[in-house]
Formats: sequence, structure tokens, C-alpha cells
Amino acid sequence: MSPVIDCTSEQGLDQGISAAAEAVRRGEVVVLPTDTVYGVGVDAFASDAVAAVLTAKGRGREMPLPVLVPNPQTVDGLAADIPAYARDLIGAFWPGPLTLVLRAQSSLMWDLGETNGTVALRMPRNDTALRLLSEVGPMAVTSANTSGQPAATTVLEAATQLGSAVSVYLDAGPSVSALASTILDCTHQIPVILRAGAVSAAKIQEVLGDVELGG
Repeated sequence: MSPVIDCTSEQGLDQGISAAAEAVRRGEVVVLPTDTVYGVGVDAFASDAVAAVLTAKGRGREMPLPVLVPNPQTVDGLAADIPAYARDLIGAFWPGPLTLVLRAQSSLMWDLGETNGTVALRMPRNDTALRLLSEVGPMAVTSANTSGQPAATTVLEAATQLGSAVSVYLDAGPSVSALASTILDCTHQIPVILRAGAVSAAKIQEVLGDVELGG
């Protein structure tokens, strides 16, 4: 049975981050808490591991995995042609539940699925997730559930659905929010909401100012 590590104490957090980081570096799959629901994730640059997540979820390549980053500075290494309004949104909402779809750097050697040259990036507001991301770098992370089932808000819910497909489960208690992140397409002059979520359109528009929000 895959280990479930209680990360609610400092000692448990240290143990959990160490075990999860080792698993990620081996190309294995881990479950981690985020500021929305629990996520299932791998090294973003480990193509076989990304494929394993898609298989575990029963999800096709036409739904590519988003990438979680440890800090805003990471974005410039992963994305190109970043609009000024996207940087404004990063400054206003990161860390937090806003995912930005941007043009991917063409030189990156990764395979997240059928991305059409884009990458969906987010910096989560969760200490456990940020500790792990700081250790291993960008991770391809999606909700910890099988396709068609509700997103997991506890480790038990994640383990019930994903079982032994996951090497390490990090348990930081129930999710603080069952709302998924808002997804915003920032690959054009005008940003477009692809999925409504935890950050409202009204709050986004406040930051955008004169830039019109689509969707």
C-alpha cells in the first residue's frame, strides 16, 4: 500500500516532502494538497510520468495537464510572449486559484498532452505544495480523481479513486476550498475565461482595467 504521510506537523511535513520529492525525481506519481482540491502530480518534464497520470485518471491526451510553479519568476522559463495584462494578474492573484494559459517556450522538452503550443500555469497558495515545488521544480498537476468523478477534497477520497497508481500521498487535512481554479486564456490580446472558478470575473476585470475580459 502506498504511504500516506501526515503533513500537519513540522516533522511530518519534512518527512512528507522528502518522500514525495524522492518519488517525483524517480518519475513516480504523488498526491499533494493545493489551495483548491487535492492534486495528483509528477515532474512536468517526465513524459512517462505524465502519461501515467493520464492513465490513472482515465484521461485522454486531448486534455493536457496544467503545471504548478513555486514562484512567479519560474514563468519566464516556461512561457513566451507573456502579455502585460497576464503579468498584472500574476501580481494580483498569485499565489492563488488562477490558472493562466500562455504560449509555451518552444525549446522545452516536455509532453503534457495535446497543448497546441500552450501551457497552463499556476502558483498555489498552499505551504505543503510550495515546499514540494521548491524542492523539485515545476510539476504537472491535475485534480486527484478519476475522470467523471468529483475532485478529491481529502486524501482518503484521492486514495479511494487512485489507489496504488500513486507512490506517496501527502495529507494536509481537508481542502480549504472545493472550488477549482479559474482558467484564463492569455494567448491573445484579450484574455478569455475558459473555466469559471474560485476567482470571479469581476475581480479579474478590476485588475485588467481597460483590457476587456472575454468569455
